[in-house]
Amino acid sequence: MFPSFLPAAVAQLTDTDAIAIAQNIQSQAIAIPVTNQPITTTYVTQGSGGIPILLIHGFDSSVLEFRRLLPLLAVSQETWAVDLLGFGFTDRLAKIEFSPNVIKTHLYYFWQNLIKQPVILVGASMGGAAAIDFALTYPEVVQKLVLIDSAGLKGGSPLSKLMFPPLDYLATEVLRNLKIRDRISRAAYKNQNLASIDALNCGALHLQMPSWSQALIAFTKSGGYKAFNIQQLSQIKPQTLILWGDTDKILGTKDAEVFNRAIPHSQLVWIEDCGHLPHLEAPQITAQHILEFSQKMQNLP
Repeated sequence: MFPSFLPAAVAQLTDTDAIAIAQNIQSQAIAIPVTNQPITTTYVTQGSGGIPILLIHGFDSSVLEFRRLLPLLAVSQETWAVDLLGFGFTDRLAKIEFSPNVIKTHLYYFWQNLIKQPVILVGASMGGAAAIDFALTYPEVVQKLVLIDSAGLKGGSPLSKLMFPPLDYLATEVLRNLKIRDRISRAAYKNQNLASIDALNCGALHLQMPSWSQALIAFTKSGGYKAFNIQQLSQIKPQTLILWGDTDKILGTKDAEVFNRAIPHSQLVWIEDCGHLPHLEAPQITAQHILEFSQKMQNLP
């Protein structure tokens, strides 16, 4: 059985990994200081033991993005994935600011309410920028940091130029178009066989949630995640693992080296024969690197 808060189209999923994750999505009302109304927040948690791992999805995505990676990590450690404010299946309240700062605040109170101990924070694509922002603000919460083909060196969004009426609505309708989403998906994978109809359905399921377009417009108008400069990156305290697909056509490969040079106590691992989504395209290898990294003793000078 699927949770009742998911769109009816969840029944169309055929991928066993996607079905298993969708069936285990939970929700929790999270109170944050910027609104009087608790935010019903969706998440998945599996596994036990070790340092908790917290997975942060990319732009216009959901916890379903981790349908292949999360179960592999959960075999060895307590693992969480959460839908960020304004994304996934988390409630999009009216009259709330969908900005990186409020997203960060919401994520902190989610952690404080449910996890309550330092985590290994894993961010993919835009989720990497969110993870960097979070680690800089709450270093006591992040024991280690993992960036998977991370955004954060180029700020803003191409959509921001279109975010005024009526083009703002039309821009989100373009993103709603399954042919457009399929084209983006195919660019993200090296293995085109993985850009399947079921993968498309997974990536589009949250579009049917109430106020999806309004929240996406508001987030883009906020400016999204600004580019982190070298000085900011040099202040990242946790040991950092940078995982990067060696054929990433979305962000390219140069940013991986920049992150590695700028972030202290970091190591770069290339995921061979892989595009922008190692956690979907090479989940076993990605999970192995994360688990090995999480289990290493933290010896900082």
